[in-house]
Amino acid sequence: MTVLKALKKIFGKSEAEPLAPASMTPSSNTSPRTDAQQPGRSAPAPAPVPAPAPVTIPDAQPAAEQPHIEKPKIAKPRREVAPKPPVIPWKLEDFAVEPQESKTRFHDFKLTPELMHAIQDLGFPYCTPIQAEVLGYTLSGRDAIGRAQTGTGKTAAFLISIISQLTQTPPPKERYMGEPRALIIAPTRELVVQIAKDAADLTKYTDLNVMTFVGGMDFDKQLKQLEARHCDILVATPGRLLDFNQRGEVHLDMVEVMVLDEADRMLDMGFIPQVRQIIRQTPPKAERQTLLFSATFTEDVMNLAKQWTTDPAIVEIEALNVASDMVEQHVYAVAGADKYKLLFNLVNDNGWERVIVFANRKDEVRRIEERLVRDGINAAQLSGDVPQHKRIKTLEGFREGKIRVLVATDVAGRGIHIDGISHVINFTLPEVPDDYVHRIGRTGRAGASGVSISFAGEDDSYQLPSIETLLGRKISCETPPTELLRPVVRAVRKPYDPDATA
Repeated sequence: MTVLKALKKIFGKSEAEPLAPASMTPSSNTSPRTDAQQPGRSAPAPAPVPAPAPVTIPDAQPAAEQPHIEKPKIAKPRREVAPKPPVIPWKLEDFAVEPQESKTRFHDFKLTPELMHAIQDLGFPYCTPIQAEVLGYTLSGRDAIGRAQTGTGKTAAFLISIISQLTQTPPPKERYMGEPRALIIAPTRELVVQIAKDAADLTKYTDLNVMTFVGGMDFDKQLKQLEARHCDILVATPGRLLDFNQRGEVHLDMVEVMVLDEADRMLDMGFIPQVRQIIRQTPPKAERQTLLFSATFTEDVMNLAKQWTTDPAIVEIEALNVASDMVEQHVYAVAGADKYKLLFNLVNDNGWERVIVFANRKDEVRRIEERLVRDGINAAQLSGDVPQHKRIKTLEGFREGKIRVLVATDVAGRGIHIDGISHVINFTLPEVPDDYVHRIGRTGRAGASGVSISFAGEDDSYQLPSIETLLGRKISCETPPTELLRPVVRAVRKPYDPDATA
């Protein structure tokens, strides 16, 4: 206290006068001490703060309950909503088809009006030969084995049989979402997608649900569709179907109809062990209807058919003569080094807009597609290396005419069913003669004419005799015109990008 008194005396302050706070700048570690903090002193009363003017709120509510007042929005002109077209009732009499000798009408079978309506929309008044024969057996519930090439209408044959069965027989009252009533197994993703599209067209007037399971696409997305609704018709590749089955998402104990499409191709691709596992999950063959289709009836195919069918009807449709008649076939003898020049000049000079080019290996497909794009031709590739979502976009772009040239391997090209393909070009001759028939069958479809051109070089010309033996006739070998072997002059066109958004 003595020191404090001395300081007050020095500064001329008495004990009664309060010591004025010193003006100082606080450091980072200290802060000025207020009177309230000083020992023995009370803080001065704060200066009165004027109260805010009262705000009158009509019907005041607690803050949490007050409505949110939005700013007035500028009214936008409303778009006129087009009225929905009226539903026109349809009767079987609206689908009039005159009987013709040697032709079978769909009217000649007992099909439901909903199915007949869809068939009329697709423009199919008469059955193809395989449809007429197969339906004669399968609609009565009999198993069948069919030998037919692609493009003969076999897909519609087994789909019509399935839809007829499912619509005329009510489903079980108790069933899980993942219990299909019909199962179709096909070897390639493209073929599965095509079959499912045809099934959707034929079931459009029914309550049947069609689903697809293929590898290379998002598993969870495919699972969500399975969880959303019952599955009536399931189209799948063997591997992905097993994935769902082994996870307990799909149960095959209620399958009424099972279809194995392109059994010969499944044998070639090594899918039969997987198919055996799948079939073991289905009801016994005496309790289900089984349909098996193959382009060839080899001993292995027939052995499988005996194991999986009961007293099947055998239906054989020769499609080779049909393909030969509808498709104009040419073979050009050309050196391997000149094949690309010949391909480019054929497409570019003639202005062809929808062409499929086949090659035997994936690396060949990639190189051909890259060179065509580099030289200004809208081209895309289809092979096992291409992701599934991109393959679907590519096929749609080709179908819509955005892609001029589709370069494919046999496996990827097996399930391509697109009308309007004017030319098929075999950049390399196939190693299996049957594949030649499948390739040229991509053109000349639905009664239209088409052209196939094969390049026979020093490395693959030895395949030609076996192809001619299969066809039962000679194919004349030509020398390409000199102008078609000139150096490539790059075209100026924007390449197609399937991942680009419109």
